[in-house]
Amino acid sequence: MLFVLVMAAVLWLAALALSPGGLDVIDLVLLACFTLTLPWTVVGFLNAVIGLCIMRFTRNPTAAVFPAAAGIRGDDPITSSVAILLCIRDEPIDRVIRNLEPMLAGLDASGHGSCFHLYVLSDSKDEQCAAREDVAFARLASRWSARIPMTYRRRVVNTGFKAGNIREFCERWGHRHDLAVTLDADSFMTADAVLRLVRIMQAEPRLGILQGMVVGLPSVSAFARIFQFGMRLGMRSYTIGSAWWQADCGPYWGHNAVLRLKPFIDHCRLPVMSGADGVQRHVLSHDQIEAALMRAAGYDVRVLPEEDLGWEENPPTLIEFIRRDLRWCQGNMQYWRFLALPRLKPTSRVQLLLAILMFAGSPAWLAMLVCGAIGAARVEDPARFMRADAGCALLTCVLIMWFAPKLASVIDILLRPDQRQKFGGAGCFIANVVLEALYSILLCPIVWVSHTIFLAALLFGREVGWGGQVRDGHAVSLRVALRNLWPQTLFGLAVIGLLARAQPAALPYALLLAAGPALAIPFAMLTAWPRLGRLCARLGIGRLPEETAPRPELHALSLPALEMAAAVPRPSPA
Repeated sequence: MLFVLVMAAVLWLAALALSPGGLDVIDLVLLACFTLTLPWTVVGFLNAVIGLCIMRFTRNPTAAVFPAAAGIRGDDPITSSVAILLCIRDEPIDRVIRNLEPMLAGLDASGHGSCFHLYVLSDSKDEQCAAREDVAFARLASRWSARIPMTYRRRVVNTGFKAGNIREFCERWGHRHDLAVTLDADSFMTADAVLRLVRIMQAEPRLGILQGMVVGLPSVSAFARIFQFGMRLGMRSYTIGSAWWQADCGPYWGHNAVLRLKPFIDHCRLPVMSGADGVQRHVLSHDQIEAALMRAAGYDVRVLPEEDLGWEENPPTLIEFIRRDLRWCQGNMQYWRFLALPRLKPTSRVQLLLAILMFAGSPAWLAMLVCGAIGAARVEDPARFMRADAGCALLTCVLIMWFAPKLASVIDILLRPDQRQKFGGAGCFIANVVLEALYSILLCPIVWVSHTIFLAALLFGREVGWGGQVRDGHAVSLRVALRNLWPQTLFGLAVIGLLARAQPAALPYALLLAAGPALAIPFAMLTAWPRLGRLCARLGIGRLPEETAPRPELHALSLPALEMAAAVPRPSPA
Protein backbone atom coordinates (compact mmCIF):
# COMPACT_ATOMS: atom_id res chain seq x y z
CA MET A 1 0.00 0.00 0.00
CA LEU A 2 2.80 2.39 0.85
CA PHE A 3 4.52 1.56 -2.42
CA VAL A 4 1.40 2.18 -4.51
CA LEU A 5 0.61 5.44 -2.71
CA VAL A 6 4.13 6.84 -3.10
CA MET A 7 4.34 5.75 -6.74
CA ALA A 8 1.00 7.37 -7.52
CA ALA A 9 1.88 10.61 -5.72
CA VAL A 10 5.26 10.99 -7.43
CA LEU A 11 3.88 10.16 -10.89
CA TRP A 12 1.08 12.70 -10.38
CA LEU A 13 3.68 15.31 -9.43
CA ALA A 14 5.71 14.42 -12.55
CA ALA A 15 2.65 14.78 -14.78
CA LEU A 16 1.86 18.12 -13.15
CA ALA A 17 5.42 19.33 -13.76
CA LEU A 18 5.15 18.43 -17.46
CA SER A 19 1.64 19.82 -17.87
CA PRO A 20 2.36 23.25 -19.50
CA GLY A 21 0.99 23.10 -23.02
CA GLY A 22 -0.43 19.62 -22.45
CA LEU A 23 1.34 16.25 -22.57
CA ASP A 24 2.95 15.66 -25.97
CA VAL A 25 4.96 12.66 -27.18
CA ILE A 26 8.16 13.71 -25.42
CA ASP A 27 6.27 14.25 -22.16
CA LEU A 28 4.66 10.81 -22.40
CA VAL A 29 8.03 9.17 -23.09
CA LEU A 30 9.46 11.00 -20.10
CA LEU A 31 6.64 9.75 -17.87
CA ALA A 32 7.04 6.18 -19.14
CA CYS A 33 10.79 6.20 -18.49
CA PHE A 34 10.30 7.81 -15.10
CA THR A 35 7.83 5.05 -14.21
CA LEU A 36 10.51 2.43 -14.97
CA THR A 37 13.05 4.13 -12.70
CA LEU A 38 10.66 4.63 -9.78
CA PRO A 39 10.09 1.13 -8.29
CA TRP A 40 13.70 0.65 -7.18
CA THR A 41 13.86 4.23 -5.86
CA VAL A 42 10.55 4.01 -3.99
CA VAL A 43 11.37 0.62 -2.43
CA GLY A 44 14.73 2.00 -1.24
CA PHE A 45 12.98 5.02 0.25
CA LEU A 46 10.38 2.93 2.09
CA ASN A 47 13.02 0.47 3.33
CA ALA A 48 14.94 3.45 4.70
CA VAL A 49 11.91 4.91 6.48
CA ILE A 50 10.99 1.56 8.04
CA GLY A 51 14.64 0.87 8.90
CA LEU A 52 15.09 4.27 10.57
CA CYS A 53 11.96 3.75 12.68
CA ILE A 54 13.21 0.36 13.81
CA MET A 55 16.73 1.65 14.54
CA ARG A 56 15.44 4.59 16.56
CA PHE A 57 12.44 3.12 18.37
CA THR A 58 13.43 -0.44 19.24
CA ARG A 59 16.04 -1.61 21.70
CA ASN A 60 17.18 -4.46 19.49
CA PRO A 61 16.65 -4.01 15.73
CA THR A 62 17.63 -7.63 15.08
CA ALA A 63 14.94 -8.90 17.43
CA ALA A 64 12.41 -6.60 15.77
CA VAL A 65 12.94 -8.14 12.33
CA PHE A 66 13.96 -11.70 13.31
CA PRO A 67 12.85 -12.55 16.88
CA ALA A 68 14.33 -16.06 16.81
CA ALA A 69 17.85 -14.67 16.46
CA ALA A 70 17.54 -12.80 19.75
CA GLY A 71 17.11 -16.06 21.66
CA ILE A 72 20.56 -17.41 20.79
CA ARG A 73 22.76 -17.18 23.89
CA GLY A 74 26.10 -17.73 22.21
CA ASP A 75 27.18 -20.80 24.15
CA ASP A 76 24.75 -23.29 22.60
CA PRO A 77 26.54 -26.51 21.55
CA ILE A 78 27.22 -27.12 17.86
CA THR A 79 25.58 -30.42 16.97
CA SER A 80 25.43 -30.11 13.18
CA SER A 81 27.97 -31.21 10.63
CA VAL A 82 28.91 -28.05 8.73
CA ALA A 83 30.66 -27.79 5.37
CA ILE A 84 32.51 -24.55 4.62
CA LEU A 85 32.38 -23.99 0.86
CA LEU A 86 35.06 -21.68 -0.53
CA CYS A 87 34.48 -21.01 -4.23
CA ILE A 88 37.47 -19.66 -6.17
CA ARG A 89 38.45 -19.03 -9.79
CA ASP A 90 41.89 -17.78 -10.81
CA GLU A 91 42.40 -15.91 -7.54
CA PRO A 92 45.58 -14.77 -5.71
CA ILE A 93 46.02 -17.77 -3.45
CA ASP A 94 47.95 -16.01 -0.69
CA ARG A 95 45.11 -13.54 -0.20
CA VAL A 96 42.48 -16.30 -0.14
CA ILE A 97 44.38 -18.17 2.56
CA ARG A 98 45.01 -14.94 4.46
CA ASN A 99 41.25 -14.39 4.72
CA LEU A 100 40.61 -18.01 5.63
CA GLU A 101 43.08 -18.86 8.39
CA PRO A 102 41.78 -16.48 11.12
CA MET A 103 38.35 -18.13 10.81
CA LEU A 104 39.85 -21.61 11.02
CA ALA A 105 41.89 -20.62 14.06
CA GLY A 106 38.80 -19.22 15.75
CA LEU A 107 36.73 -22.33 15.06
CA ASP A 108 39.49 -24.51 16.45
CA ALA A 109 39.87 -22.32 19.55
CA SER A 110 36.11 -22.51 20.16
CA GLY A 111 36.34 -26.27 20.60
CA HIS A 112 33.96 -26.91 17.69
CA GLY A 113 36.51 -27.38 14.91
CA SER A 114 35.65 -31.06 14.48
CA CYS A 115 32.09 -30.11 13.45
CA PHE A 116 33.40 -28.29 10.36
CA HIS A 117 34.91 -29.48 7.08
CA LEU A 118 36.48 -27.03 4.64
CA TYR A 119 35.90 -27.63 0.93
CA VAL A 120 37.91 -25.51 -1.51
CA LEU A 121 35.92 -25.64 -4.74
CA SER A 122 38.13 -24.39 -7.54
CA ASP A 123 36.98 -23.47 -11.03
CA SER A 124 40.35 -22.04 -12.00
CA LYS A 125 41.07 -22.14 -15.71
CA ASP A 126 44.63 -20.83 -15.63
CA GLU A 127 47.00 -23.80 -15.28
CA GLN A 128 49.69 -21.85 -13.43
CA CYS A 129 47.14 -20.54 -10.98
CA ALA A 130 45.81 -24.07 -10.51
CA ALA A 131 49.32 -25.34 -9.80
CA ARG A 132 49.80 -22.66 -7.14
CA GLU A 133 46.45 -23.62 -5.63
CA ASP A 134 47.45 -27.26 -5.43
CA VAL A 135 50.63 -26.47 -3.54
CA ALA A 136 49.16 -23.79 -1.28
CA PHE A 137 46.11 -25.78 -0.21
CA ALA A 138 48.19 -28.91 0.35
CA ARG A 139 50.24 -26.88 2.83
CA LEU A 140 47.08 -25.48 4.40
CA ALA A 141 45.67 -28.99 4.78
CA SER A 142 48.88 -30.19 6.43
CA ARG A 143 48.51 -27.44 9.04
CA TRP A 144 44.82 -27.91 9.74
CA SER A 145 43.63 -31.38 8.71
CA ALA A 146 44.17 -32.82 12.20
CA ARG A 147 41.83 -30.20 13.65
CA ILE A 148 39.53 -29.17 10.77
CA PRO A 149 39.31 -31.56 7.80
CA MET A 150 39.91 -30.05 4.39
CA THR A 151 39.21 -31.12 0.80
CA TYR A 152 40.51 -29.38 -2.31
CA ARG A 153 38.81 -30.07 -5.64
CA ARG A 154 39.31 -28.43 -9.03
CA ARG A 155 36.84 -28.69 -11.91
CA VAL A 156 38.36 -28.54 -15.35
CA VAL A 157 35.08 -27.39 -16.95
CA ASN A 158 33.08 -24.86 -14.93
CA THR A 159 29.60 -25.94 -16.04
CA GLY A 160 26.95 -23.76 -14.44
CA PHE A 161 29.49 -21.23 -13.15
CA LYS A 162 29.47 -20.80 -9.35
CA ALA A 163 26.04 -22.42 -8.92
CA GLY A 164 27.30 -25.46 -10.84
CA ASN A 165 30.39 -25.52 -8.65
CA ILE A 166 28.27 -25.76 -5.51
CA ARG A 167 25.84 -28.21 -7.15
CA GLU A 168 28.74 -30.55 -7.92
CA PHE A 169 29.72 -30.41 -4.23
CA CYS A 170 26.11 -31.17 -3.25
CA GLU A 171 25.95 -34.25 -5.45
CA ARG A 172 29.35 -35.53 -4.36
CA TRP A 173 29.60 -34.69 -0.65
CA GLY A 174 26.42 -32.88 0.36
CA HIS A 175 24.82 -35.94 2.01
CA ARG A 176 27.62 -35.94 4.60
CA HIS A 177 26.66 -32.59 6.13
CA ASP A 178 23.66 -30.80 7.58
CA LEU A 179 24.63 -27.20 6.81
CA ALA A 180 26.97 -25.34 4.49
CA VAL A 181 28.64 -21.95 4.96
CA THR A 182 29.17 -20.30 1.57
CA LEU A 183 32.21 -18.09 1.01
CA ASP A 184 33.54 -16.22 -2.00
CA ALA A 185 37.24 -15.82 -2.67
CA ASP A 186 37.18 -12.30 -1.17
CA SER A 187 34.97 -13.21 1.80
CA PHE A 188 36.13 -12.83 5.36
CA MET A 189 34.10 -14.13 8.28
CA THR A 190 35.09 -14.48 11.91
CA ALA A 191 34.56 -17.74 13.76
CA ASP A 192 32.11 -15.95 16.07
CA ALA A 193 29.99 -14.94 13.08
CA VAL A 194 30.00 -18.45 11.61
CA LEU A 195 29.06 -19.99 14.96
CA ARG A 196 26.26 -17.46 15.49
CA LEU A 197 24.71 -18.22 12.10
CA VAL A 198 25.04 -21.98 12.63
CA ARG A 199 23.42 -21.79 16.08
CA ILE A 200 20.46 -19.88 14.68
CA MET A 201 20.08 -22.50 11.93
CA GLN A 202 20.14 -25.26 14.54
CA ALA A 203 17.47 -23.54 16.62
CA GLU A 204 15.18 -22.98 13.61
CA PRO A 205 14.72 -26.27 11.69
CA ARG A 206 12.45 -24.61 9.08
CA LEU A 207 15.11 -22.03 8.24
CA GLY A 208 16.55 -22.91 4.83
CA ILE A 209 18.94 -20.01 4.20
CA LEU A 210 20.34 -17.50 6.69
CA GLN A 211 22.14 -14.60 5.02
CA GLY A 212 24.56 -12.52 7.03
CA MET A 213 24.97 -8.85 6.25
CA VAL A 214 28.15 -8.14 4.26
CA VAL A 215 30.24 -4.96 4.49
CA GLY A 216 33.47 -3.84 2.84
CA LEU A 217 36.97 -4.54 4.14
CA PRO A 218 39.11 -1.45 4.76
CA SER A 219 40.92 -0.55 1.54
CA VAL A 220 43.61 1.86 0.36
CA SER A 221 41.90 2.43 -2.99
CA ALA A 222 40.19 5.82 -3.08
CA PHE A 223 37.44 4.39 -5.30
CA ALA A 224 36.75 1.47 -2.96
CA ARG A 225 37.02 3.55 0.22
CA ILE A 226 34.34 6.05 -0.76
CA PHE A 227 32.13 3.36 -2.31
CA GLN A 228 32.32 1.20 0.82
CA PHE A 229 31.55 4.14 3.07
CA GLY A 230 28.38 4.84 1.09
CA MET A 231 27.47 1.16 0.95
CA ARG A 232 27.89 0.92 4.73
CA LEU A 233 25.45 3.80 5.21
CA GLY A 234 22.92 2.51 2.69
CA MET A 235 23.03 -1.14 3.76
CA ARG A 236 22.26 -0.43 7.41
CA SER A 237 18.78 1.06 7.11
CA TYR A 238 17.94 -0.65 3.81
CA THR A 239 18.61 -4.16 5.13
CA ILE A 240 16.76 -3.64 8.40
CA GLY A 241 13.76 -2.13 6.61
CA SER A 242 13.60 -4.83 3.94
CA ALA A 243 14.10 -7.60 6.53
CA TRP A 244 11.05 -6.31 8.40
CA TRP A 245 8.57 -6.56 5.51
CA GLN A 246 10.14 -9.41 3.57
CA ALA A 247 10.36 -11.48 6.77
CA ASP A 248 10.71 -15.18 5.84
CA CYS A 249 11.07 -14.31 2.12
CA GLY A 250 14.46 -12.68 2.57
CA PRO A 251 17.40 -12.41 0.17
CA TYR A 252 20.38 -14.63 -0.51
CA TRP A 253 23.51 -12.98 -1.86
CA GLY A 254 25.48 -16.12 -2.64
CA HIS A 255 28.14 -15.83 0.05
CA ASN A 256 28.62 -15.17 3.78
CA ALA A 257 25.50 -17.24 4.41
CA VAL A 258 24.46 -20.65 5.75
CA LEU A 259 22.38 -23.16 3.77
CA ARG A 260 20.41 -26.15 5.04
CA LEU A 261 21.77 -28.73 2.65
CA LYS A 262 19.00 -31.31 2.30
CA PRO A 263 16.29 -28.90 1.10
CA PHE A 264 18.88 -26.99 -0.91
CA ILE A 265 19.88 -30.19 -2.72
CA ASP A 266 16.26 -31.32 -3.16
CA HIS A 267 14.63 -28.05 -4.22
CA CYS A 268 17.22 -25.49 -5.39
CA ARG A 269 18.59 -27.04 -8.56
CA LEU A 270 18.62 -24.27 -11.15
CA PRO A 271 16.87 -24.93 -14.46
CA VAL A 272 18.98 -24.69 -17.59
CA MET A 273 17.75 -22.11 -20.09
CA SER A 274 17.62 -22.57 -23.84
CA GLY A 275 18.35 -19.56 -26.02
CA ALA A 276 16.91 -18.60 -29.38
CA ASP A 277 20.01 -20.12 -30.97
CA GLY A 278 19.26 -23.47 -29.33
CA VAL A 279 22.32 -23.27 -27.06
CA GLN A 280 21.71 -24.11 -23.40
CA ARG A 281 22.69 -21.41 -20.92
CA HIS A 282 23.17 -21.40 -17.17
CA VAL A 283 22.10 -18.69 -14.75
CA LEU A 284 24.89 -16.28 -13.84
CA SER A 285 23.19 -14.68 -10.81
CA HIS A 286 22.04 -17.82 -9.07
CA ASP A 287 21.40 -16.57 -5.54
CA GLN A 288 18.02 -14.86 -5.90
CA ILE A 289 16.58 -17.86 -7.75
CA GLU A 290 17.85 -20.27 -5.10
CA ALA A 291 16.29 -18.14 -2.37
CA ALA A 292 12.96 -18.11 -4.21
CA LEU A 293 13.06 -21.89 -4.73
CA MET A 294 13.93 -22.51 -1.07
CA ARG A 295 11.00 -20.38 0.08
CA ALA A 296 8.68 -22.08 -2.41
CA ALA A 297 9.66 -25.41 -0.84
CA GLY A 298 8.34 -24.21 2.52
CA TYR A 299 11.62 -23.20 4.14
CA ASP A 300 12.29 -19.71 5.45
CA VAL A 301 14.95 -17.42 4.01
CA ARG A 302 16.14 -14.72 6.42
CA VAL A 303 18.76 -12.01 6.54
CA LEU A 304 20.49 -11.09 9.80
CA PRO A 305 21.06 -7.30 9.68
CA GLU A 306 24.18 -7.12 11.85
CA GLU A 307 27.38 -5.47 10.64
CA ASP A 308 29.96 -7.80 12.19
CA LEU A 309 28.97 -11.01 10.40
CA GLY A 310 31.13 -10.77 7.31
CA TRP A 311 33.25 -8.65 5.01
CA GLU A 312 34.16 -8.61 1.35
CA GLU A 313 36.66 -6.81 -0.87
CA ASN A 314 35.19 -4.35 -3.35
CA PRO A 315 36.65 -3.50 -6.79
CA PRO A 316 39.54 -1.04 -6.48
CA THR A 317 38.80 0.91 -9.67
CA LEU A 318 35.84 2.11 -11.70
CA ILE A 319 36.86 -0.17 -14.59
CA GLU A 320 36.79 -3.27 -12.37
CA PHE A 321 33.56 -2.13 -10.76
CA ILE A 322 31.83 -1.88 -14.14
CA ARG A 323 33.25 -5.25 -15.18
CA ARG A 324 31.71 -6.92 -12.13
CA ASP A 325 28.48 -4.98 -12.52
CA LEU A 326 27.95 -6.12 -16.11
CA ARG A 327 28.18 -9.75 -15.03
CA TRP A 328 25.45 -9.05 -12.47
CA CYS A 329 23.49 -7.20 -15.15
CA GLN A 330 23.50 -10.20 -17.46
CA GLY A 331 22.55 -12.52 -14.60
CA ASN A 332 19.69 -10.36 -13.35
CA MET A 333 18.24 -9.89 -16.83
CA GLN A 334 17.88 -13.68 -17.02
CA TYR A 335 15.36 -13.54 -14.18
CA TRP A 336 12.40 -12.71 -16.42
CA ARG A 337 12.36 -16.38 -17.40
CA PHE A 338 11.67 -17.35 -13.78
CA LEU A 339 8.95 -14.86 -12.86
CA ALA A 340 6.24 -17.41 -13.74
CA LEU A 341 7.81 -20.40 -11.98
CA PRO A 342 5.12 -22.35 -10.11
CA ARG A 343 4.71 -22.11 -6.32
CA LEU A 344 6.87 -18.99 -5.89
CA LYS A 345 5.73 -16.67 -3.11
CA PRO A 346 4.49 -13.23 -4.23
CA THR A 347 7.34 -11.55 -2.35
CA SER A 348 9.85 -13.73 -4.21
CA ARG A 349 8.38 -12.64 -7.54
CA VAL A 350 8.61 -9.01 -6.42
CA GLN A 351 12.29 -9.50 -5.53
CA LEU A 352 13.05 -10.98 -8.94
CA LEU A 353 11.21 -8.14 -10.68
CA LEU A 354 13.08 -5.52 -8.65
CA ALA A 355 16.37 -7.24 -9.51
CA ILE A 356 15.49 -6.87 -13.21
CA LEU A 357 14.42 -3.23 -12.81
CA MET A 358 17.67 -2.41 -11.02
CA PHE A 359 19.38 -2.68 -14.41
CA ALA A 360 16.44 -2.04 -16.75
CA GLY A 361 16.08 1.35 -15.07
CA SER A 362 19.49 2.45 -16.36
CA PRO A 363 18.46 3.07 -19.99
CA ALA A 364 15.27 4.68 -18.66
CA TRP A 365 17.33 7.22 -16.68
CA LEU A 366 19.39 8.05 -19.75
CA ALA A 367 16.33 8.28 -21.99
CA MET A 368 14.84 10.73 -19.49
CA LEU A 369 17.99 12.84 -19.69
CA VAL A 370 17.99 12.84 -23.50
CA CYS A 371 14.25 13.51 -23.84
CA GLY A 372 14.40 16.17 -21.16
CA ALA A 373 17.29 17.89 -22.90
CA ILE A 374 15.47 17.80 -26.25
CA GLY A 375 12.24 19.03 -24.65
CA ALA A 376 13.98 21.92 -22.92
CA ALA A 377 16.04 22.83 -25.98
CA ARG A 378 13.09 23.12 -28.34
CA VAL A 379 11.31 25.88 -26.37
CA GLU A 380 12.43 29.46 -25.82
CA ASP A 381 10.93 29.71 -22.35
CA PRO A 382 11.60 26.76 -19.97
CA ALA A 383 8.25 27.47 -18.30
CA ARG A 384 6.54 26.21 -21.48
CA PHE A 385 8.21 22.81 -20.97
CA MET A 386 8.03 22.37 -17.19
CA ARG A 387 6.35 24.11 -14.28
CA ALA A 388 9.06 25.51 -12.03
CA ASP A 389 7.21 24.87 -8.75
CA ALA A 390 6.21 21.29 -9.50
CA GLY A 391 9.55 20.57 -11.19
CA CYS A 392 11.57 21.71 -8.17
CA ALA A 393 9.29 19.75 -5.84
CA LEU A 394 9.72 16.64 -8.00
CA LEU A 395 13.51 16.99 -8.09
CA THR A 396 13.59 17.38 -4.31
CA CYS A 397 11.43 14.29 -3.83
CA VAL A 398 13.54 12.18 -6.17
CA LEU A 399 16.82 13.24 -4.50
CA ILE A 400 15.42 12.53 -1.03
CA MET A 401 14.18 9.09 -2.10
CA TRP A 402 17.42 8.34 -3.93
CA PHE A 403 19.59 9.15 -0.91
CA ALA A 404 17.06 7.98 1.72
CA PRO A 405 18.85 4.73 2.75
CA LYS A 406 22.05 6.66 3.40
CA LEU A 407 20.28 9.63 5.03
CA ALA A 408 18.44 7.31 7.43
CA SER A 409 21.71 5.78 8.60
CA VAL A 410 23.33 9.24 8.82
CA ILE A 411 20.55 10.39 11.16
CA ASP A 412 20.90 7.29 13.33
CA ILE A 413 24.69 7.53 13.53
CA LEU A 414 24.70 11.25 14.35
CA LEU A 415 22.28 10.60 17.22
CA ARG A 416 24.56 7.94 18.74
CA PRO A 417 27.84 9.28 20.26
CA ASP A 418 29.53 5.87 20.16
CA GLN A 419 28.70 5.47 16.47
CA ARG A 420 30.00 8.95 15.62
CA GLN A 421 33.28 8.05 17.27
CA LYS A 422 33.60 4.84 15.27
CA PHE A 423 33.29 6.81 12.03
CA GLY A 424 36.03 9.25 13.08
CA GLY A 425 33.97 11.83 14.93
CA ALA A 426 31.09 14.03 13.82
CA GLY A 427 33.22 16.39 11.69
CA CYS A 428 34.99 13.62 9.81
CA PHE A 429 31.73 11.72 9.36
CA ILE A 430 29.77 14.67 7.96
CA ALA A 431 32.60 15.56 5.58
CA ASN A 432 32.63 11.97 4.32
CA VAL A 433 28.85 12.00 3.87
CA VAL A 434 29.06 15.10 1.66
CA LEU A 435 31.98 13.68 -0.33
CA GLU A 436 30.21 10.38 -0.84
CA ALA A 437 27.06 12.14 -2.08
CA LEU A 438 29.09 13.95 -4.76
CA TYR A 439 30.86 10.70 -5.60
CA SER A 440 27.51 8.88 -6.05
CA ILE A 441 26.12 11.64 -8.28
CA LEU A 442 29.14 11.18 -10.56
CA LEU A 443 29.33 7.37 -10.36
CA CYS A 444 25.72 6.30 -10.94
CA PRO A 445 25.18 7.86 -14.40
CA ILE A 446 28.54 6.49 -15.56
CA VAL A 447 27.39 3.00 -14.64
CA TRP A 448 23.97 3.59 -16.24
CA VAL A 449 25.64 4.26 -19.59
CA SER A 450 27.59 1.00 -19.24
CA HIS A 451 24.39 -0.91 -18.43
CA THR A 452 22.58 0.63 -21.38
CA ILE A 453 25.31 -0.25 -23.87
CA PHE A 454 25.57 -3.76 -22.49
CA LEU A 455 21.80 -4.34 -22.50
CA ALA A 456 21.70 -3.26 -26.14
CA ALA A 457 24.57 -5.65 -26.91
CA LEU A 458 22.73 -8.50 -25.14
CA LEU A 459 20.04 -8.24 -27.79
CA PHE A 460 22.68 -9.11 -30.38
CA GLY A 461 24.12 -12.06 -28.48
CA ARG A 462 26.94 -10.46 -26.50
CA GLU A 463 27.63 -12.19 -23.19
CA VAL A 464 30.14 -12.04 -20.36
CA GLY A 465 31.71 -15.02 -18.68
CA TRP A 466 32.70 -15.75 -15.11
CA GLY A 467 36.33 -14.87 -14.58
CA GLY A 468 38.64 -13.93 -11.75
CA GLN A 469 38.63 -10.37 -10.47
CA VAL A 470 41.48 -7.91 -10.02
CA ARG A 471 41.37 -7.08 -6.31
CA ASP A 472 44.65 -5.19 -5.81
CA GLY A 473 44.69 -1.43 -6.17
CA HIS A 474 46.36 -0.16 -9.31
CA ALA A 475 46.56 2.96 -11.44
CA VAL A 476 44.30 3.38 -14.47
CA SER A 477 46.15 4.85 -17.44
CA LEU A 478 44.66 7.42 -19.80
CA ARG A 479 44.71 4.84 -22.57
CA VAL A 480 42.76 2.27 -20.53
CA ALA A 481 40.28 4.86 -19.28
CA LEU A 482 39.72 6.23 -22.79
CA ARG A 483 39.25 2.77 -24.28
CA ASN A 484 36.66 1.79 -21.68
CA LEU A 485 34.87 5.07 -21.01
CA TRP A 486 34.76 7.03 -24.27
CA PRO A 487 31.01 6.29 -24.79
CA GLN A 488 30.19 7.77 -21.37
CA THR A 489 32.29 10.84 -22.09
CA LEU A 490 30.75 11.38 -25.52
CA PHE A 491 27.22 10.99 -24.14
CA GLY A 492 27.75 13.41 -21.26
CA LEU A 493 29.43 16.06 -23.39
CA ALA A 494 26.71 15.81 -26.06
CA VAL A 495 23.92 16.47 -23.55
CA ILE A 496 25.81 19.30 -21.88
CA GLY A 497 26.67 20.84 -25.24
CA LEU A 498 23.05 20.71 -26.43
CA LEU A 499 21.72 22.45 -23.33
CA ALA A 500 24.57 24.95 -23.09
CA ARG A 501 23.72 26.12 -26.59
CA ALA A 502 19.93 25.95 -26.56
CA GLN A 503 18.79 26.27 -22.94
CA PRO A 504 21.57 27.25 -20.48
CA ALA A 505 19.04 27.72 -17.65
CA ALA A 506 18.38 23.96 -17.62
CA LEU A 507 22.06 23.05 -17.49
CA PRO A 508 22.48 22.99 -13.66
CA TYR A 509 19.70 20.40 -13.37
CA ALA A 510 21.00 18.27 -16.24
CA LEU A 511 24.46 18.17 -14.64
CA LEU A 512 23.06 15.93 -11.90
CA LEU A 513 22.95 13.18 -14.54
CA ALA A 514 25.34 14.40 -17.25
CA ALA A 515 28.37 15.52 -15.22
CA GLY A 516 29.41 11.99 -14.27
CA PRO A 517 29.57 10.60 -17.81
CA ALA A 518 31.32 13.75 -19.08
CA LEU A 519 33.98 13.38 -16.38
CA ALA A 520 34.19 9.56 -16.49
CA ILE A 521 37.78 9.39 -17.71
CA PRO A 522 39.38 11.71 -15.13
CA PHE A 523 37.08 10.24 -12.45
CA ALA A 524 38.35 6.72 -13.20
CA MET A 525 41.98 7.79 -13.24
CA LEU A 526 41.84 9.95 -10.12
CA THR A 527 39.93 7.49 -7.90
CA ALA A 528 42.32 4.68 -8.91
CA TRP A 529 45.50 6.70 -8.24
CA PRO A 530 47.35 4.72 -5.53
CA ARG A 531 48.91 7.82 -3.96
CA LEU A 532 45.49 9.42 -3.53
CA GLY A 533 44.16 6.22 -1.95
CA ARG A 534 46.94 6.16 0.62
CA LEU A 535 46.34 9.84 1.36
CA CYS A 536 42.62 9.16 1.87
CA ALA A 537 43.42 6.39 4.34
CA ARG A 538 45.73 8.67 6.32
CA LEU A 539 43.26 11.57 6.33
CA GLY A 540 40.27 9.45 7.29
CA ILE A 541 38.42 9.90 3.99
CA GLY A 542 35.92 7.05 3.71
CA ARG A 543 36.71 5.97 7.26
CA LEU A 544 34.94 2.82 8.47
CA PRO A 545 34.37 1.70 12.08
CA GLU A 546 36.84 -1.16 11.53
CA GLU A 547 39.59 1.42 11.07
CA THR A 548 38.79 3.18 14.35
CA ALA A 549 38.41 0.07 16.48
CA PRO A 550 39.52 -2.99 14.48
CA ARG A 551 38.38 -6.42 15.56
CA PRO A 552 41.33 -8.64 16.60
CA GLU A 553 40.66 -10.98 13.67
CA LEU A 554 41.11 -8.11 11.22
CA HIS A 555 44.60 -7.45 12.55
CA ALA A 556 45.55 -10.94 11.36
CA LEU A 557 44.89 -9.83 7.78
CA SER A 558 47.63 -7.16 7.94
CA LEU A 559 45.52 -4.73 5.94
CA PRO A 560 47.52 -1.61 4.90
CA ALA A 561 44.42 0.54 5.48
CA LEU A 562 44.37 -0.42 9.17
CA GLU A 563 48.04 0.45 9.57
CA MET A 564 47.51 3.86 7.97
CA ALA A 565 44.35 4.54 9.95
CA ALA A 566 46.20 3.77 13.18
CA ALA A 567 48.36 6.84 12.55
CA VAL A 568 45.31 9.13 12.37
CA PRO A 569 44.61 10.94 15.69
CA ARG A 570 41.49 9.62 17.41
CA PRO A 571 38.64 12.13 17.77
CA SER A 572 37.83 13.40 21.24
CA PRO A 573 34.42 12.28 22.57
CA ALA A 574 31.64 14.65 21.55
